[in-house]
Parts: sequence; structure tokens; C-alpha cells
Amino acid sequence: MTNLDENVATAVLGIDTLWGGDVLNPSGTGRFIADSWFSDAPLPAAYTSPFAAAVRAAGGVTPELPAGALDGYLAEVDVHGAIADIGDEGLRVGGLRGRYLTGLAECFVVMWDLAMELAGRGEAVPYGRCVRAITGKDPEPSAPEEKRARLAALLAVSGHPSSSQDALLAAVDAWRRERLVPQKSIPALGAAFIAELDALTVRNVLPFLPAELAPVPRANVAFLPIENAWFSGSMNYLGRARKADGSPEYEATYELNAALQISVPEFQQLVSHEVVPGHVTTFAYLQNLFVRGLVGFEASVLTMNTRPAALFEGIANNAILMAYGVTEVNDLPSTDLQIGVLLALLQDDAKNQSSYLTWQEGRPKDEVARVLREDFLVSEERAGKLAGAWGLHPLLGRMYLPAYRFGTELVAGLRRRHPAEKILPALFGARGLVDALTIEDSLGS
Repeated sequence: MTNLDENVATAVLGIDTLWGGDVLNPSGTGRFIADSWFSDAPLPAAYTSPFAAAVRAAGGVTPELPAGALDGYLAEVDVHGAIADIGDEGLRVGGLRGRYLTGLAECFVVMWDLAMELAGRGEAVPYGRCVRAITGKDPEPSAPEEKRARLAALLAVSGHPSSSQDALLAAVDAWRRERLVPQKSIPALGAAFIAELDALTVRNVLPFLPAELAPVPRANVAFLPIENAWFSGSMNYLGRARKADGSPEYEATYELNAALQISVPEFQQLVSHEVVPGHVTTFAYLQNLFVRGLVGFEASVLTMNTRPAALFEGIANNAILMAYGVTEVNDLPSTDLQIGVLLALLQDDAKNQSSYLTWQEGRPKDEVARVLREDFLVSEERAGKLAGAWGLHPLLGRMYLPAYRFGTELVAGLRRRHPAEKILPALFGARGLVDALTIEDSLGS
């Protein structure tokens, strides 16, 4: 590993540790910032230190963390110094890679400052700074009106007309109840949708990507039920299994919350988002590019709450459209699927709104949940979690929730403006590792 690689490893796993994450935990209940460690490089002291284990065991910088454990960790591991070095190296390297690195450093500094705020060792971090770090834009509320109007028209065609906002929410609930995914059928239904979406990806995505990516497994994933999770689902990219010849198996798991209230069309969109051609496919392609030496070490330690993550969420939320080879929801092949995708997009608008109402306007949790339920038509289960565990989280609520809507709109706009042969290789890293603020520059003129 180069000095830059070591700094990247220390910064990523250091920030992850401060927030209670364990990148080697196979479950999303134990992971946090660091999404992957699929290189065969040895883990740094930022992970292996006994102090790191103590910080992780306490759930990161929380009231339960003994001051001695935090002091010992920061004395042994120079997390802040590693972040500064990444930023300096990014400026020295320049170009797309340099901007990618400086973007990482900027997001890491915000996450560091938020951790120090939580530990009582720093000033409160302004909400606007958090959102600008990951999106490059000031916070703004969501505008769901156009999607709601289109949804109402489609629901009327499906036998659920509405004449008011309350009636529209009732129509959505009735439509969803008629199509609820039986929990015991999730593995079988997931396998069926993966097969269908992978075949669509072969038809509508693969022809526009470099031929070397064709043999890479796009959906080596196992579905696992999980009880009482604060998330709806967690894609856990593992990527550490190797074949006899030493090549990766590109494996992942997807944990689905057993309490999730989701219809079959929404579940199809979810599978495209999490698996193929969404997150699992994206990570597998990046692992392949890393193994072939076409992208740097930073591509092997992918992280949430960063500009690359905003891009990945945008890719995943547009994945169903990519699979069908279209750019607009209206062009999807069935009314049910259009409804399911619009509901998913409204949920991402709701994530942004939860963040904005909670941190920009200081609204209480119950009020935020009511707005998400009534204006964005999410289920009661989703409204409660987005207003609570997600929206109130000092990091996810202030920084990550706005990234979903931002990334979705970014990728949708890029796909409308650029032909598939130009934009798809860039999205999946074949033109170099990019993030939400550098991808346009990778496309050239």
C-alpha cells in the first residue's frame, strides 16, 4: 500500500469506528460508514487497535463510551491527520482523482466534526455545511406535487380514484394492501426479480459497457430476513470470498426488515435498487476494476455519507429505468410498476424532507412523521423510521438523507442528456472513479 492508500484506510475506518461501525461485520446492524473492505490488504490500526474495539463496542461516540477509550484511540490513531493528508494529496494529484480525494476529505472532516460535537469536544456543525459537503448545494425542501398528481392519475386507472389529499393516501394504502409481498415469499420473489432484472440488464445495460465487465457476476446476493431493524433493508457488500484461482466471487447479502410494508411493484424497484443493476452490480464492477488495477485503493473502501455514495444512490434509484432501457417512469411497461416506482421516488423525497424539517426548521418527530405520511404517501412504518431513527440521527439525518433525492435527480438528468454509450460507462466507473460532483467532468465534451 502507498502512503495515500494507508491514509485512505485510516481515514475511512477511523471515521467508521468513531461512529460505531464494523466493516467486517456481515450484517448491516453492525456496519455504518464503511460499506466495503474487499481488498486483501491488511487492516490498519484504525480497525485493529484494542481501543478501536472498545469504541466499536460502545457504538462509537455515545454517552456510553468511556472518555479513556476515545482518548486512547485518538492518541494511537491520527484520524484527523490522515484526512488532512488525503485532502493535500488530492490537491497535488489534481484531475478527476484529485477532486474525488478532496471531496472525500471534505466529507470526512464534516463527519469528524460531527463526532467531536457529539463527544462534547467541538462546536455544533451547521446543517447547511453538512448538506453542502455531500451535495454541493444548500438544503432545500422537497416538492412532491408533480409526482403525487401523476400517481393519482395512475391509481384512478387502477381502480382507486381520489379527489383529495386524504383520499389519495387512502387510495395508496388500498392499492398497496392488494399487492403486499408475503413475508415468507420474499426469498422466492427476490430470486425471480433478480433473474428478470439481470436479463434486462444484459439486454439494455451491458451492450454499452466495456466487454471486460460482461463476465462479472452482477447479482451474487443472498436475501436474509431481519427483525426489528431501524432500516428497511441493508445491502452488505462483502467481496472477500475468492475462487480457486484467487479471483473474487463478488458476493453480497441483502437484509430485509421483516416489518416492511411493501407492495410487489415496490419490491421489484427495491431489488433493482439494491441488487441489479443497482448497488450490488455497481460494487462488483468497481471491485473488478480495482482488481485489474484500473482504479485506486479508494475504490475498495467505499463509504456512506460521501459524494460517491450520493452518486451510488442515484444509480440505484434509476436502476429500474436502466434495466428497461428508458429514461422516464411513464415509459415503464405497466401501470403497477409506474406506481411502485413513483412511490419509491416519493420516499426519497420524504428522506430529504425529513432532514430539512428536522434540522433546518426544528420540527418535532411526530409532526415530521405526519408530513411524510400525508404529503409523501409513505407507509406508517417508513414515516416513523424516517422521522425517528433516520431523521434524528446526528449524522444520517443531517448529512445522508438529502443525498438520495440529490443523486436520483442528478443521474436522471445525466441519462436524459447523454446517450447510453456515454453515460453508462461513466456511472459504473469504467471512465475512472467518480462521485456526484465529478461525474459530469468525466464525460468530456
